Amino acid sequence: MAKTFEEIVEMQRAASEAETKAAGLREMYGPPTATTWTKRQSDLYETALRAWRDLDRDLQVEIAEYAKEHGRTRSDVEAEARTRAGVPEEDA
Repeated sequence: MAKTFEEIVEMQRAASEAETKAAGLREMYGPPTATTWTKRQSDLYETALRAWRDLDRDLQVEIAEYAKEHGRTRSDVEAEARTRAGVPEEDA
C-alpha cells in the first residue's frame, strides 16, 4: 500500500540527501577508476551508494503505487514530490 504523499516527500528528501552524500564522497576522493582509494574510502563510498540506491528504489515503488491508487501519472507524482522536497530542477 502506498504511503501518504507527505511520507513520499520525506522519502524523496532522504534519497536526495543520500545521493548528495555519495556525490560528495566521489568528489572528495576522485573518480573510483582514476585513483586508488583506501579500503576505508571504498567502504564509505559503497555504503553511501547502496543507501542512495536502496532509498531511491523504495521511493520509486511508493511513487508508482501512490500514482496508481490516486489515478495520477507516475511522472506527475514524482515531479510534485521533488518540488515539495526542495530538490533543484537540475537534479531532476
